[in-house]
Amino acid sequence: MATEKTLGIIHASHITIDAMKPYIEKYLDGITIMHLCDDTIQRDNLSAKVGTIPKVNYYKFAQYAHNLEEAGVDAILLACSTFNYAAELARPMVNTPILQIDRPMMEKAVQTGKKIGLLATLATTVPSSERLLQIAAREAGKEIECKTVLCEEAFEAYSRGDIEAHNAILVDAIAKLSEEVDCIVMAQLSMSALAPFLGETKVPVYNSGSTGFLRVREMLENM
Repeated sequence: MATEKTLGIIHASHITIDAMKPYIEKYLDGITIMHLCDDTIQRDNLSAKVGTIPKVNYYKFAQYAHNLEEAGVDAILLACSTFNYAAELARPMVNTPILQIDRPMMEKAVQTGKKIGLLATLATTVPSSERLLQIAAREAGKEIECKTVLCEEAFEAYSRGDIEAHNAILVDAIAKLSEEVDCIVMAQLSMSALAPFLGETKVPVYNSGSTGFLRVREMLENM
């Protein structure tokens, strides 16, 4: 992309930094990237009760967004799915545009069909992902049915570096879920590791890597 733009990315875990590298290379050539990572956010999200986000994590995101704005970035991306609400809370506090990594994927899914499969590998991500999917549907004027499948063993495999096991678990889950839905969304950026190996699927399977970074590129190009 021939432009002098800078994207600030806020991570709740270092895992997402590696997960997004292929998509940055594909979609954001020529863009300066500033990563800001705080692993305590992921730690505290996982320690909290499912469906509950520690308030301090929302505060941290707003502070980091302010830091990146002061650094002069052109746009800010929240790379975490578990507390995607942080992006909505921070928008009134900074002037820099903020995008959440999963939102474009959810918007594409609700335009694809009524029955949507949500595939997740972290229990803490499920409530926030279901919420974001319903928001996208409501804003698009669509009625949807969400079928959620949780594969925690896939995240465990990913965390220990066994990408092959991670992918095998998800391929099996996708095959089964495809019998019940019109399309599938993969709830976390880390799940995008499966995309190059997925092959033909019965229904469309969306990941936040492709949809999210394509939207970022469009946003920066239109500035």
